[in-house]
Amino acid sequence: MSAVRQADAGDRTVRVARVIPSDGGLVRQIHRYRRVTWRWQNVMGIRRTQARRAAVKDPSHKYKVWVRNLWRHRAKRARRRATHPPHLAGWLCIHRYEGAWNDPSGPYYGGLQMDLGFQRTYGARLLRAKGTADRWTPLEQMWVAERAHRSGRGYYAWPNTARYCGLL
Repeated sequence: MSAVRQADAGDRTVRVARVIPSDGGLVRQIHRYRRVTWRWQNVMGIRRTQARRAAVKDPSHKYKVWVRNLWRHRAKRARRRATHPPHLAGWLCIHRYEGAWNDPSGPYYGGLQMDLGFQRTYGARLLRAKGTADRWTPLEQMWVAERAHRSGRGYYAWPNTARYCGLL
């Protein structure tokens, strides 16, 4: 389905066509935005936003458009929040003194040099899914460190490096 609108461009008329997705297309877009939202929420380690099946079952096209726009907004907001961890400057400074993001040399792994006990405690889901921290993205490593920071450990897991960075 498409909507056609005429716009006046100076002395000539231009037809502008806007494609309106079908109900099936809207449902696919809703599912895609929902998956994107949940992926970023998993990276941050926060609970998933609940979803209902009403958009699939409801016959109203307007309602499906509203739900699609809602999930699009949620996906953008989750991505923006996930790509800017709260203590980003601190984690980047620690990384500068620790190692490469994909540093595989044990007993410490990744750019923030996390040992296996640390990974099991604060990044168990990632450890099961991807292996040690050297296989995680930099954002995933920072969010695992953020979970440790929020649990009360602060920057004390990196005592010397945190002192160099002025974090302790």
